[in-house]
Amino acid sequence: MVSVKGLDDSKHRIVTAHLDTLGAMVRAIKPDGRLKLALVGGFVYNAIEGENCTVHVAKNGREISGTILIHQTSVHVYRDAGTAERTQDNMEIRLDEKVTNADETRALGIEVGDFISFDPRVVVTESGFIKSRHLDDKVSAAILIELLKIYKEENVQLPHTTHFYFSAFEEVGHGANSSLPKEAVEYLAVDMGAMGDDQATDEYTVSICVKDGSGPYHYELRQHMVALCETNKIPYKLDIYPYYGSDASAAMRAGAEVKHALLGAGIESSHSYERTHTDSVEATERLVDAYLKSPLID
Repeated sequence: MVSVKGLDDSKHRIVTAHLDTLGAMVRAIKPDGRLKLALVGGFVYNAIEGENCTVHVAKNGREISGTILIHQTSVHVYRDAGTAERTQDNMEIRLDEKVTNADETRALGIEVGDFISFDPRVVVTESGFIKSRHLDDKVSAAILIELLKIYKEENVQLPHTTHFYFSAFEEVGHGANSSLPKEAVEYLAVDMGAMGDDQATDEYTVSICVKDGSGPYHYELRQHMVALCETNKIPYKLDIYPYYGSDASAAMRAGAEVKHALLGAGIESSHSYERTHTDSVEATERLVDAYLKSPLID
């Protein structure tokens, strides 16, 4: 948490972005030396098939590379290679080590519970698209860091004391709901806008969430965000994210007495190989900046 004292120190704001990403853990070591996975975060196995990964060995600190595959990968051997459902039972990690049995894998130090991270495969195109895993929510974390940098360099005085909370439990549902200052009255989660069928969100505007799986967000604070967009000519979309929760909604469930809002850049193919555009990132940064420089709502 980075706390920036404002002109008014009696009522505070909280703005969050989460640093935790989707990943996995070692579920079991198979007799042939390959690894079974347990998912960390809400995604599907199809989204990581063929992904290069790293096993972070707790016992000795080694990082061992591998690839996530379905067991029956070869079409020359398995008739159901293309049709089999991808599950915890048949997805596995092929390690880039000379191992042929469980004892040889354990000799590397690998054990149940070791974390597994995925290759983000970051690409920034000349047309302004950003392709990567974990844009949810590294885009928003980058926006908050950039604003902190600007405020420091330009000696910007915010109207209210503001706490920039970089949380580490959003993807597993805990959210940023501990250590909240008692003076906090507004809570903005800067996360991602979900794209798909029936969604208004796109990759070129900031997405303001009116409701997600936790329920509606605070109406007056949401309307304040809309008014800031209209006044500052920031392109925006209002949207509902049906299967979604945020740090702000987790704080509400924990009993925080705050007005809560959620917004973010539009992210295509969330929890898979994601994509956004610099237009959306810039619109989101402009809205967060305008909000932090505005007075609290009544």
